[in-house]
Amino acid sequence: MNGKRMASADDISRLFGSAMEQIDVGVILFDDENRILHFNRAMELISGWPRAEVLGRNVGLLAPPAMRDRYDTGLHPGTGNRIHQLLNQPREVQLIRKDGQACWIGVALSQLHVDDHCAVHMAFIRDVTVPRQQQERTRLLSLGFDHTDSAVLITDGEGRIVHFNTGFAQMLGLEPGKDTVLGQPALPLLLRQDYAPARLPRDLARLRAGEHLRSDERVYGGDGEPLWCSITTNPIFDDYGTLVNLVSVLTDITHSKIHEVLQNRMLDAMVREVPTADIMLLLCREVEHIAPQVIASVLRVDAEGRLRTLAGPSLPQAYSDSIDGVMIGPRVGSCGTAAWCGQTVVASDIASDPNWEGIRHLALDHGLAACWSTPIKSSDDRVLGTFAFYYRQPHAPDPFHQLLVEVSVHLCALALEREEARSRIRKLAFYDDLTGLPNRNLLHAQADQAISAARTTGNVLAVLFIDLDRFKQVNDSLGHPAGDELLRTIARRLQEEVGPQDIVGRLAGDEFVVVLTPCDAQAAAERTERIQRRLSRSLSLADIALRPSASIGISVFPHDGPDMETLLHRADMAMYQAKHSGRNGFRFFSHEMDKVAQERLALEAALREALEDGGLQLHYQPQINLQEHSLHSVEALARWRHPTLGQIPPGRFIALAEECGLIGDLDQWALRTACRQLARWRRQGVGVPSISVNLSPTNFHNLDLPQQIAQILQAEALAPADLTVEITEDVLLDNNPATLCTLEAVRALGVRLSMDDFGTGYSSLSYLRQLPISELKLDRSFVCDIEHDAVAAALTRAILHIGHSLQLDVVAEGVESAEQLRLLGEQGYRVVQGFHFTPALPAEQLCAWLQQWRPATSTAD
Repeated sequence: MNGKRMASADDISRLFGSAMEQIDVGVILFDDENRILHFNRAMELISGWPRAEVLGRNVGLLAPPAMRDRYDTGLHPGTGNRIHQLLNQPREVQLIRKDGQACWIGVALSQLHVDDHCAVHMAFIRDVTVPRQQQERTRLLSLGFDHTDSAVLITDGEGRIVHFNTGFAQMLGLEPGKDTVLGQPALPLLLRQDYAPARLPRDLARLRAGEHLRSDERVYGGDGEPLWCSITTNPIFDDYGTLVNLVSVLTDITHSKIHEVLQNRMLDAMVREVPTADIMLLLCREVEHIAPQVIASVLRVDAEGRLRTLAGPSLPQAYSDSIDGVMIGPRVGSCGTAAWCGQTVVASDIASDPNWEGIRHLALDHGLAACWSTPIKSSDDRVLGTFAFYYRQPHAPDPFHQLLVEVSVHLCALALEREEARSRIRKLAFYDDLTGLPNRNLLHAQADQAISAARTTGNVLAVLFIDLDRFKQVNDSLGHPAGDELLRTIARRLQEEVGPQDIVGRLAGDEFVVVLTPCDAQAAAERTERIQRRLSRSLSLADIALRPSASIGISVFPHDGPDMETLLHRADMAMYQAKHSGRNGFRFFSHEMDKVAQERLALEAALREALEDGGLQLHYQPQINLQEHSLHSVEALARWRHPTLGQIPPGRFIALAEECGLIGDLDQWALRTACRQLARWRRQGVGVPSISVNLSPTNFHNLDLPQQIAQILQAEALAPADLTVEITEDVLLDNNPATLCTLEAVRALGVRLSMDDFGTGYSSLSYLRQLPISELKLDRSFVCDIEHDAVAAALTRAILHIGHSLQLDVVAEGVESAEQLRLLGEQGYRVVQGFHFTPALPAEQLCAWLQQWRPATSTAD
């Protein structure tokens, strides 16, 4: 082809024999046309290709597909051939194994001249996949180490610095690329004057014991400015258990820590009724401790407009005396001018600042070179005083000092307004800013009083420790504003659920406490169930529908503890048991928890038995047509009288059925029983026009529900219009895609749908108009206040108007008096029901009531 003789396999074997098979390095021999002449055993292992299948083929078959055309030209200088490039120096390239998997190989090439007419190229190949992966992992770890916002420090087992990342260098103001701190002890470098030599041995002992240390520390940067850092230190041991390194992560928490330190100290002093001057003295000292470069001062503006010294512990006394009593006004230094104009005044250099003209000697004579003063204002924008920073050298405000001033001025305003606005101070001291609930201090005080009263009267009370489930997920995914709104909603729902003698407070974060008084264990279980149902109602956060839940622990006084501290601790323990048991549940502390759980299990078993053995009953409440003075329909309501437990409230056993998965069976029983009774009345000639049955929203997840209803109606020879299915507003918040489909299919049968308890839940008109309902039922809570509450009367009138606007019938339930009936009739309500006529009755008693009622209405007419 090109005048050269291709070396044969025999030639190769004769030249190289078995030597190539004895080495553990892959070897490929190929000619100038890239045809494989020899393929040793090691190469078979690396590539997965048998020798017989590659001999004579182009070596490019081992390359990635995108590279293979580069091997077609033969190995000639100047062609750009990939292999020719490897002649210059060894390289690492990808090899495609026979199974299609890629691996990395190191390739070194040499050229052998067999004779004047035959040149053979030899490739020595090593599998370098594992080293390449290790290099990539090292590279990624290095990226993560150096490109994080947190400062990371690595020391040896004795606490001497051996390595740090860019974040650490930036935090301490170290020059990039310089290792000037390597080998230095870390703690003295970070803490400087705050370092206690006795601390390092204690910390090292704990670390050698395998502990992970976390603390908040004041760290000093290269400019001497302090930073508050959260420091987490983890020990690293070698294979022999020897502590060899410490890895510390430093997170800047300066902003939150300054708030925490100053607010805690100041508010604590205010609560303890510390005099205002002493509070200001405390503030100045705390600020100077945090920022040693500054000299802090607080002045009050008296009724005559004169400056009065409240605190300035580091100012020369002579200077403080010289400015005490000075009238505020323009060009009266930084403080006098700030108080006069109500704005911050900065004198970076007193020697040249015009606001100090004529009085600059007062400051300069005492070594004060700069002053930055901010007015302290009341809630109604009156200037109460000034807060100032002095410096020994000319100095302009920096962000760190601005933060200190913002926090300090606010706290000064609180202290100076204390006598004018005692309630404001009390709210900050004893109430949670976000929710308005009592905070830990007030909660403990109120609970202690309740416990003392219960001890005197011999009553029992319950402490509920409530922790929201997955609250961090809400904060992380929807943001802190959404998290704050959720906390406010939870607080509001708790307040709505408890009684006037109960106590609700917020401890911290997503933790709330409720004290139920008086309340024994059984009542606590029932009320906790109601609280959980109330809390789990759906709400919208950041345009996302959310159904919150909470884990609740319960302790009972006096059984579980004699004081609030003990009861709270034990309720907290029970809460963690509830959370670990699957969340959205509650647990009692100690044996009470087991007792309630057993009772609950027993009640569940009894409910199952009642469903199977006919232990449940339906009672029927009539709905009256006011215009025609006739029976409009009857509503079927489930009742349960247990042979030993007595009458079980519907709210309890229906909620239990939903929680334990029996609600489907319960609703199916109610449907069958109600339709069977309506058919029986029809045969008996009792004029009941139709019947309505309540179904849980979860039933509408079942796509077979329409067919089941149709079969029941057919079995009893009833028309679809004879049945009304009542649903609650919870169905509006159900995100299950089957719900709306099932509702529409039920309506398509001809069965009427009624929205029960309208106005108490979500009540979204945009969602309401999408639902295939025919009727609204005004909740009884509106009706009960209609006689005495103009707002309630306006709401009932508005809901009727909404219903008519949407072409829906509106039924008012809960009518208990003739006056309520009259007012509803005047508003235009056509159909009503309630105790004014009769409570729900067994079927036989309802027949008797109908016989008595109809003559009465005829007579009235």
